Order: sequence, then C-alpha cells, then structure tokens
Amino acid sequence: MISKGGSEALLTALVNTGRSFSPNYTLLLPLLHLLAKVGHRDRRIGVKAEDAGAALLTLNLLRHNVKHARRAAACLWVIQVFSSSVSTANLIGANHGLDVIYHLIPQYTTKHLHAIKAAIDAFAALLCTKANVCLVVSKGYVSGLLRLYEDWHAKATQHAAMAICHSLLRCLHKVTHSNAGKQAFVSQGGIRLLYVTTQTCLLSKGLESLVEPSVQLMRKCLPKTPLPLTSDRSAYTFLMPGRPHAVPDIDVEPDENSEESDDEEAEDNKDADFDDDLETDLSKLRLRPDPDRPKELLPQYNRLCPELSHDFQDLDLSSETEESSTASSSSSSDEEAALLNGLRFHSSRRGGGRSAASSDSSTSPSGSHSETDPEGHTPAAAQLEARDFHSHSSILSTSPSFRTKDREARQEQSFASLLRRSLLGANTKTAQLETQAVLLSSLEGLESRENRTRTSTALSVKPCCSQMRGFLKGIGDEAPLGQRGEDEDDEEEDADKSHHRTMIDRLLERHGACILHHEPKLYRAAAAKTKSIPGFSILAFPDFWGHLPPPGHESMAPRKPNIQRQKAFEDAQRFLTTDGIINQVVFDLEDSSLQCPSDSLRFFSKFECGNLRKAVQVRRYEYDLILNADANSSQHTQWFYFEVSNMVADVPYRFNVINCEKSNSQFNYGMQPVLYSVREALEGRPHWVRTGTEICYFRNHFCPARGRRRMTFYTLTFTITFKHNEDVCYLAYHYPYTYSALKAHLKVLQKSVDPAKVFFQQQVLCGTLAGNPCPVVTITACPASRSWIDMHQLRNRPYIMLTGRVHPGESNASWVMKGTLEFLCSSDPVAQSLREAFVFKLIPMLNPDGVVNGTNRCDLNSEDLNRQWCKPDPVLSPTIYHTKGLLYYLNSVGRTPLVFCDYHGHSRKKNVFLYGCSVKETLWQSGSAVNTVGLKEDPGYRTIPKTLDRLAPAFSFNSCNYLVEKSRSATARVVVWREMGVLRSYTLESTHNGCDQGIYKGLQTGTRELQEMGMKFCHSLLSVTKDVKGLYSHIDLDHNVLDHKSHNCFEDDEPPCVEEIEYSADCPALAGADLDSDINGNTASADEEEEGDEGCREVKHRRGSVGQSQQSSAKGRLFPHLMRQASAEMLGEKRNACNAVSVNRQVMS
Repeated sequence: MISKGGSEALLTALVNTGRSFSPNYTLLLPLLHLLAKVGHRDRRIGVKAEDAGAALLTLNLLRHNVKHARRAAACLWVIQVFSSSVSTANLIGANHGLDVIYHLIPQYTTKHLHAIKAAIDAFAALLCTKANVCLVVSKGYVSGLLRLYEDWHAKATQHAAMAICHSLLRCLHKVTHSNAGKQAFVSQGGIRLLYVTTQTCLLSKGLESLVEPSVQLMRKCLPKTPLPLTSDRSAYTFLMPGRPHAVPDIDVEPDENSEESDDEEAEDNKDADFDDDLETDLSKLRLRPDPDRPKELLPQYNRLCPELSHDFQDLDLSSETEESSTASSSSSSDEEAALLNGLRFHSSRRGGGRSAASSDSSTSPSGSHSETDPEGHTPAAAQLEARDFHSHSSILSTSPSFRTKDREARQEQSFASLLRRSLLGANTKTAQLETQAVLLSSLEGLESRENRTRTSTALSVKPCCSQMRGFLKGIGDEAPLGQRGEDEDDEEEDADKSHHRTMIDRLLERHGACILHHEPKLYRAAAAKTKSIPGFSILAFPDFWGHLPPPGHESMAPRKPNIQRQKAFEDAQRFLTTDGIINQVVFDLEDSSLQCPSDSLRFFSKFECGNLRKAVQVRRYEYDLILNADANSSQHTQWFYFEVSNMVADVPYRFNVINCEKSNSQFNYGMQPVLYSVREALEGRPHWVRTGTEICYFRNHFCPARGRRRMTFYTLTFTITFKHNEDVCYLAYHYPYTYSALKAHLKVLQKSVDPAKVFFQQQVLCGTLAGNPCPVVTITACPASRSWIDMHQLRNRPYIMLTGRVHPGESNASWVMKGTLEFLCSSDPVAQSLREAFVFKLIPMLNPDGVVNGTNRCDLNSEDLNRQWCKPDPVLSPTIYHTKGLLYYLNSVGRTPLVFCDYHGHSRKKNVFLYGCSVKETLWQSGSAVNTVGLKEDPGYRTIPKTLDRLAPAFSFNSCNYLVEKSRSATARVVVWREMGVLRSYTLESTHNGCDQGIYKGLQTGTRELQEMGMKFCHSLLSVTKDVKGLYSHIDLDHNVLDHKSHNCFEDDEPPCVEEIEYSADCPALAGADLDSDINGNTASADEEEEGDEGCREVKHRRGSVGQSQQSSAKGRLFPHLMRQASAEMLGEKRNACNAVSVNRQVMS
C-alpha cells in the first residue's frame, strides 16, 4: 500500500476532510486511525505530511478537540507518527504543539487512559530533536514529568496505569538524551525519585516492568565523574629516538556549550555496515605491491638462517655430543652480546646528559645486525640512537634511596612487603641482613599468633611462616644481584656445585613444585637483564615461583540474575548518600610515599607485566581500581595484573575496574579473572585459578580526568572472598606470561634438546626501543649425516613461520606459543616428523617492551604494532620491520614460508579459530559485482582449519573466516598474504574465556588447554606435507569426541547480554504495548461518541428531538446505515447525559 502511494492518498483525504469548517468526524476518525497505522510503517511519513500540510492541520484538529477524548487520541497518534521526521517534529514544536500536548497529561485518574497514554507517547515522540528538548527544559516540564510519574506510580494499580508510568519514563529517557536534560533531571531530584520508586517496584511483581527502564535512566543520568588522576596519559613515559621533548599532554578540555550526547554518537556507530569494510578492489586483492625497502638491505638477514650455512661437523664424531651441546647453548648468548654491543645506543637520564647505559647492556633499538651490508652501507636503523632512557644494570637491585623511602613510607611490615622484599637483591650485605632481621622478627610474631590458635586454619598458616623464614634466611647467603656481572649470572644459571647450597635452594627443593620447563633461579637471572621504563626492582611471586595448571577443569561462572541491576543500585546509592563512603586513595603508582590505612587492602603493581595505576577504597570492603594506559598514550586500558594483601579471610571484597574501554567483554558470559595465592603456592598448590562471583561488565558514569569528549568507560566488577588472613594474592585479567619467563623458557628448552637430533638455535632478531633483545628461534631436525643427500634435504625443507604476542594484553597467545615450542622440542614422533619436514622460524614475542611494561595493546611508541606491517618504521617499530625483512629475505632466496601464523587472543568470542585470506570469499561476502566464476584460487587455505577442526577440541571451524577487510590491511596476516604470496597466512585467535562446543563446552580454558592448542596447531601442519597418510598414523582421530557446533563466522559468538551493557538505548518497550494495539483499543469503542459540552448537547437534544423523530423514518428508508449510526450516537449521548461526566474534567483534571 505504501509503495503504491497509499500514504499520500490518506494524507490528501485528511487535508480535504479536515479543512472544512465543520469536519465530519464520522469519516475523519477512521481516516486518522488508518493513517496512524499505515504511517507507522512508512519511514518518510513525516516528510510527506509536512509537504501535504497535514502536520499543522492535525495539530489544529487536536486543539479543537481537547475536550473529546477519542478524537484527541486519534490526532495524538497521527502526530506521534509524523514526529518520526526531525523537521516535522521541530515544526510541531515551534507551533506550540508541546504545550498543547503537555497540558493534556493529567494527574492520576482512572478515566480515558487511552487518550492520556496517547498524549504521553506523542510528547515523547516530539522529543527526538534537540530543539524540542531545549523547549521542554526551558519551560520546566522536566519537573512536571517527574511529579506526574511520582503521582501515577504511587496510585497505579491496573495494567493500563502501568503503561502510562512506562510512557512517562520513556519521556524522561528522551529528555535526558541531551546534557541539558540530564542536568535538569538530576537537579530536580530525578535520581533519588527513581531510586525510591524502584525499591517499591522490587517488592511488587506487578511493578517489575518499571524497574529496568528506571535503572537504565539512573545509570544514564548519574553525573559524569572524572577519574581521580592528574592526567589521562600513562604514568609511564618513554622518549622516542630523535625526539628532544616528551609528548605533551594534549587532552581536550570539556565543551560546556555542547549538548551533543555521547549516546547519539554511540548509536550512530552501531549502524556501521560490516560489509562496507570488506576490500572490493580486485587489484588490491590480487596484485602484489612493491617491497618497502631496497633488495640490497636483505642479505643482512642471512645470519638468521643458520640452518642454511651450518656445516654440522659434530655429526661425524659421536664423542663430541657434549661439546656440541655446550657450543649450541653458548652461541645464542655470544651472538646476543656481539649484536647488542655492536649496536649500542646511548642513553641519558631525563634532566641530565650523563650516560646511564653500561657496555654490557646497551642495545640497538632497531638494528638486527652489526656488520655493514656487502655494499658497505650501514643500515639506517643501526645509525639512529635512542635517547633519554633510564637504564638499569639490574632491575632486581634496590637503590639505597628506594630502601630509605620505603622504610619511611611503610612503618608497618605487612606479609606482602615481607614477601616482595624477600625477592629483592639488596646492594649491600648490611642492608640485606637488616632487612632479614626485620622480616624474621615479624614472622616470629605471625607464628606465635598462629601457635596460640591451634585450629585447622593453623595448618594452612604455620607452614607458610616457617617456609618464609627459611626463604628469607637464604637471602643473606647470596651475593647481591646488583653486584653481579654476566659471568656470575651464568654461574648461577649453571648451578655451580662448588658453591654451598643456600636456604633458598633447600626451600625450593622441599616446597617448590616440580614445574616442567621452569627454574625459579634461572627466571630471576633472566629478569635481571630485562629493561623497563620505571626500572622494576621487584619480582612478582607467581612469575618467580612458577605455575601449575589446576588439577581439574574450571566451569564458566554462572551469572547471577539481575546482578548488574544490583550494582547499579549500589552506584546510585553511592551518589545519593555519603554514609559508609570512604573514598580514600590506598595505592598510587606515581606516589610511593602514600600511607595506607592499617585496615585496608594493600596493592602493588610495580613489577614486570603489572598494571594498576590507582586504588581507591570506596567502602569498607569495596575498591575502585584504575588501570594504567599504554605507555606514551591515554588509552588502551583493559589488562590488569597486581598484588593485593592484608585481607581478612571469608569476607567478600568487591573490586571495580572503572576505566575499561572495550564495549563488551567475555566477563559478561562466564569468564572470571585469575588469582594466585602465595600461601597456597607454598603449601604445594601453585595455581592460577579462575575466581570471582557477581561478575558483570557495563558502561559507567566515569569520564577522563581532563574531560576529553566522546570517551566511554566501562566497569568490570567482581567479588572475591579470600581463603586466608593476611595472604598475598595476585589478580590478573588472564594468565600472565612475562618476557623474562620467555627468556628463561627458551634457555631451558635449549638445554633439554638432544643437539644430535634437534637443531635449536636462539638468536636476536633486533633490539627493541627499550633495549630488550627480541629472540627468534630456529627449530628443525639435524641431518642424519653430512652426506650430500641429507644436507640437500635439509637445505630444501619448506619454512613455517610463527609469531606471537604483538598485543601485550593477549597473554594467552604466549601460552599457545609455549605449547608449540615445547612440542617441537619434544621427542614425540609427530614432532620428529615435523622437524624432518620443515624448518620452523618462531618469534615468540613481537612486543617485548609492551609486555614488560604491562601495556594492553601498543608498543612504547603508542602504536598498535599489528597495524604497522605495510610500511614499518625501522626505528619506531623495529621488531615488525625486521620480521618483515626476514620474510622478504626468505622470499628472495626462494624460501617463502609455506605457512605463516600470528598467535593472538580474542576478548569477545569463545573457542579458538583462524582468520585467513581469500579473494573469492571476500568478494562474495561484500556483494561485489566482480564475476568470480573465472577467478582461480587455491582452496588450500582451508586445509589447516579443517584439520584443526578434527584434531583440537577447543577449535571451531565455523568461527573461522577468510575475509580481507580494509581496516586490517596493515595486519601481519593480510600483508604476508598479499606481499609475500603466502597462501596459508593466518591469525590464530584464542579465547580469554572458554568454549561453547565439544568436550570443553561450558569450561574456561586454562594454560593446559592453551598449550594443548599450540601442540594441536603443530599437528595440523601434517596436512600440508607430502606424506600425509604416513604422518597421520601417529595421531588418533576420534570423530565422536569432537562435537563442534559453532556459530556463523560473520556474527559475534554471543547473543545480546541479558542486561543492557549500554545505557544510551531508548526506554525498553513494554511487553504487549504498541501503536496498533492502542489504536485497536480505541476503535473498539467506536460506537460510543464522546460527549462534548453537555449543557449545549442537552438543549440541542431537547429542541431537536421532535424534528429528529419526524425525519427518522424517511432517513431510515433511504440511508439505513446512517440511521443505525445516528441511533448509536443518540444512545451514546443519553448514556453520557446519565453519567453527567465532563470530558474536560476527565482529560484536564
């Protein structure tokens, strides 16, 4: 009907009928009803009405019928429909339509509820424009709407009255879309009114429908609260090479005059079409762009392919196995020292020109080789210097000034401080003994208290104290770490037997868990060489001690019904009353002298991978946590990792991470943060465990400290009940995996392999901006002999390149990489077959600096390194520049990798899946006009995903996609596929949460499952070898176990959250309430004509009764249908006269 011009025909009929001096409402009422129903489905009805002159005509009809409830309702529904157009709504508002309609909304009554609801709905529809909202605010109608809602809510008992309350809430939602409306709402006590009324609603099931819109309105109108920070920029600042000054704080001050709401922009962003991001330019999809560097620079990467030049002389002498092992293990460190010494960069302290870098730790920020290229040109990257970096010869040594400040700031010695300082290496023996005496005396007090209470809890506390005493005594037996050189570190790594075993050795032997491929002392030695911006001097206990996967699987956390609503009430109560509110800062990363109250939790995050900028105690057992932005930036806050201590057992503590940035999270779908208990670890249970209840993730009312507009923050809230008093616990977004852990792990792996069978070579790809070496690992099988055939087979093996951890907050990628590394170095027959078939190049951590400094997304240059692959900067993005250079080199010598995969983590989806690249699938999905029938494309890019679908329980084939998006054109996956011609170029995405399919359905993934995924990915590489059948014989494929039922890859895994994460959406619709049902309810009583002025009608009735009776017989014979309607009208008038009720009193009362 609409497409055939039905709307225009109805508008013309309305104008023609309504313009008469005395409109015929017998025809006009059905016309208005039909126009409202049809126009409700016509998106352009408002514009059409304005052009036809029907908008103002309907408003005039309303003015003339304010005393006729049924006619007024019909006009109001049409006005509501016309207001879908902004210009039409503004036109009606400018002609005092808002005033007319507002005065039709009475206090509570039980009569003409259809007309009253129609007036409120029309009023809400007109509030779709800023101009109309301004009019409503300026005339004080917000206060009136609140009083109306209060009155109707207090007296409403029937469903129709509930619908009117709901419509009033919808009006308030519309008004508060603007800042002026919010301010008026808050100033008139709107939040308090809604808080009180919702408490009443919760007690009555019939009022339940009003709770959700009230909660959403309260959340939206809570005043914006700036984060309690001096600046939005990160607490960590790193000066870029060649930049003489720090990056200025460019936060924008708030625009007080702006009434544009964040809500409107958020809604606009939701309309972005996914297909618009797909690449449809066939030339960009198929043609290979020119290299980003001259070919003359590529030979420098031949040093990263030792397998092509190694002579394997030790294969002829079986007696030299031990010697070759020593040579292999030392080659990496020798090369690292040569490389880093050859490519030194000068560092100076901020505020002075004095060099702080020692010769043994200075590192090139970007160069990957110290020698000049064959043409005699030094690579440009090696000539540039990084300035103003505060270098530390040992991150574990504590300076005297730090110790003095620490003693002054913390008079009371908590269990947490004892533990942290037990992991320090003091600069002097005296300082060590002094610290040891204080720690031991404190532990004596702890132990004496424990002995006085010989209960079951003493079993869990007393061993902890005795173990810690032994742990602390061991400190004095070791040389200060800060005084050691690399030679001493190497002696420690080799565990020289000539030195007596210290207490820490005995403690680790007695109580340390047997953790495969982890050595605490080796980790400490590796951490001593790690460089960070703040100069970390403390090790986090879980990283030092190690972690074992929990013995069983951990289910996803059930979501408590209406938990977000409960948290919203608590936040509103916090705004309305100050009773019980503390609001005291108890931890500040930038203020080490901050005094912490004795009864509060104690926080700490100044260690590798740590991230917590500030903690504020809100209530006795509630804390707001503020995360640190990525270095040199003011955004990317999601990852957290911190220490908490001084807790009371069996007391629920609520933690609110209040400056998260992502618009949704798996925390809404069963994911939990992870916790590590030191006491549990010392008792033989060193586990990171999923923990937390009452978890939800939702938009909050906080804003940036400097008032930058259009910045939305989200709260992650969870509650933890600790098991032990005064424990030391660590909380993290996901299982941490540090850069030092990687370095230590690689050294353990290198010692574990048989050099006669496994060619394992660790080298330095390049130095990072902060001077940390980026390791690259080569793994393949040693040739059976030095014969020409065996050496030829080695030199011609295809390459597999695997990279990971380009985003520091995706620690699950490192655990998958750990599983891959350990499997490739194992004696498993499949691993041996893979080593004989391929040469593996692995770069386990592309962003070491980001990982070290606890960033979430970026490197120290504040850039996402996975968006730099098109043309990486050799100075600012050295790891990407040289990884791409290595790929260029392999391509130039005919060794283009057969498979490239970049390991990532995904925060919003479940399962593990792959992203690949396909020309045809991209064009199909985008709806491109390009004829793909003639396009030839190797379908081999699906081989590995299909194989993984059969092998890996956590993998979801249906969650994979192979689309090339414009927004991801500079990612590793797309660039390697497009520029290097690697067909099987993937991004492996691992969930932070768990699986919704197969044998792991309903379970959260742990480090065991992540490492298994790394192993299974290696298994899947069998599918691209020649002898597939022979290699598959090593793997048991049980098709019945892997029951994969995943979702469409073009959609998010999750349905909408059960509670609204955002509060910018319109008022939730009331069940069973829509325009059609309202109109039908009005037309059902069409046989009853409304009363007008009863006095006039009574006189007319008496005067005309005789004439009407004389004409009735003739009229009935000629027009029987009119006679029936006239009889109905007379019946209605008589009924109204008997009731003696005035429409004016009903509608206006």
